[in-house]
Amino acid sequence: MAKVTGFLEYNRAKQPYRPVEVRLNDWHQVMAPWDIEPLQDQAARCMDCGIPFCHQGCPLGNLIPDWNDLVYRDQWKEAIQRLHATNNFPEFTGTLCPAPCEGSCVLGINDDPVTIKGIELTIIDKAFENDWVQPQIAENKTGKNVAIIGSGPAGLAAAQQLARAGHDVTVFERADRIGGLLRYGIPEFKMEKKVIDRRMKQMSAEGVTFKTNTNVGENISVDSLRSEFDALILTGGACAARDLPIEGRELNGIHQAMEFLPMQNKICEGDAEPEHFISAKDKHVVIIGGGDTGADCLGTSNRHGAKSVHLLEIMPKPPEARGSDNPWPEWPRIYRTASAHEEGVERVYSVSTKRFIDDGNGNIKALELITVEVKNDNGRMSFEEVAGSEKVLPCDLALLAMGFVGPEKPGMLEQLDIELDARGNVVCDSNWMTNVNGVFTAGDMQRGQSLIVWAIAEGRSAAQAVDTYLMGNSDLPAPVEPTSRAQ
Repeated sequence: MAKVTGFLEYNRAKQPYRPVEVRLNDWHQVMAPWDIEPLQDQAARCMDCGIPFCHQGCPLGNLIPDWNDLVYRDQWKEAIQRLHATNNFPEFTGTLCPAPCEGSCVLGINDDPVTIKGIELTIIDKAFENDWVQPQIAENKTGKNVAIIGSGPAGLAAAQQLARAGHDVTVFERADRIGGLLRYGIPEFKMEKKVIDRRMKQMSAEGVTFKTNTNVGENISVDSLRSEFDALILTGGACAARDLPIEGRELNGIHQAMEFLPMQNKICEGDAEPEHFISAKDKHVVIIGGGDTGADCLGTSNRHGAKSVHLLEIMPKPPEARGSDNPWPEWPRIYRTASAHEEGVERVYSVSTKRFIDDGNGNIKALELITVEVKNDNGRMSFEEVAGSEKVLPCDLALLAMGFVGPEKPGMLEQLDIELDARGNVVCDSNWMTNVNGVFTAGDMQRGQSLIVWAIAEGRSAAQAVDTYLMGNSDLPAPVEPTSRAQ
């Protein structure tokens, strides 16, 4: 298992990043590549733990100790074979996943966990550099065809698996480019889009057809797809954004994060600048929501040249270390600093926005905040305002980054008459099929807003279910089960 005494000899090292003063001047990826020898030292920390709980933390069931050992031994080609055995797109997860595997690492009981995510990314980068990533073309075609609606990680994973099983696969995307939130929700500095393009090239060679600017339920009918294809997989994600319907919400200068982020991505793609481009340049920016999307808005605002940026979070500041109510191997609920936070921001915790304030001309000039305290009533969380704690914060641009509440209902879902659960997510049975025969689902559309690693795992599992539906059996893997079960 790598080097038996490695965890005693080496400390965990931090992922290398380009200097802040350099990366703020461009849109290139903030992470710098690892040097091989220091990374092999990190792989050597993977201990002979007996039961690798990192498997429990990873929905894909990645063979983490295997490829850690292979990296340590300088066997990179074998390492990518192990990695690709469970994960179609390690370049996505190695860049974007928060690494629940590291939260479950046995070494994390009393030390820093293994740098699993950095090792994963280096394996796939080295594989592409050496041209080891080649199309896997099915030897036999089944004569069956499948339509996948939505080209995020769940849809792409399902598409690749089904194409390799011999089916004709077409991926439909309503945007002008393939990738879903990978393309237009993740800033270029977090993941450069050439990473998606090189995978599309591989998938096209494997037989996957991509169709953009096709909004199923609007400019292409649901009925036409059902008559043309033997099965459909709905992987449109949870794109209905959570809003903040308070006084002043109608003012100019208040935008959802997904109104703000895609415009910059289009510019980075080399497309024409959108007519109504939202710029943070020389503005006091307030981002409401302290998660990943908030951090993406933060990094984008700083690159625009914002005058100041505040990041608001309704929850209290997390502790620096695990609390007694958060034992290993649970995901550690601790204070984290993303690369964007290092670039300049004031993070404000335990606050709620009371109202947006008008400048007299229909534009936002400030917002009123109030401090809140968390209350726990029989296991139910609520927030109580602290009397007299109101304060006003200057704001020229307010960005709402409070997450998503589920899939969009108008159009495709309504026309298919798809059953939804109490949270508004698509319901499916244990075989990933919705209440409509031959129509399957996977990813955030049925799970709700979640992690990229879950999306890929669910796409792979739904592909296995569709393959079984079409052929009677399947050799494809199914790493996870649905969360939104039909009763």
